[in-house]
Amino acid sequence: MKKYKIAALLMIIHGGFMELGGSLALIPVLILGKDHINIEHYFSFIVPYLRENLYLMMVMSGIYGVIRLIGAIGLLKNRLWGLTLSVINCVITMALMIFMLPAGIMDGILACTALILMLTQYFGKRKIVE
Repeated sequence: MKKYKIAALLMIIHGGFMELGGSLALIPVLILGKDHINIEHYFSFIVPYLRENLYLMMVMSGIYGVIRLIGAIGLLKNRLWGLTLSVINCVITMALMIFMLPAGIMDGILACTALILMLTQYFGKRKIVE
């Protein structure tokens, strides 16, 4: 159970600070207007499509952060749905992190670490074939 708690803590840090924190940065932009703040100056992605649609990426980041937090809370409450949602979230992050460089590096470190902890806790020392 200890590995689940560590994985959930990593996911809370990831979802709360990185995902939700990034999307909350959109609030001053919406209040002040896009003309006053050049958000592209602070965030960059290697894929031009993501760079051109940065505001939509920030909204999606907020949604993703909430889902990550829900999975982490389910994992902390020892619910199987929390484990399943968390594993799905980590796998999707692994698939998408390459498109979101340089931020994807930190996404990958946190998500992959949490996924390894969850899988090693769930499967333990079981072997593929006895």
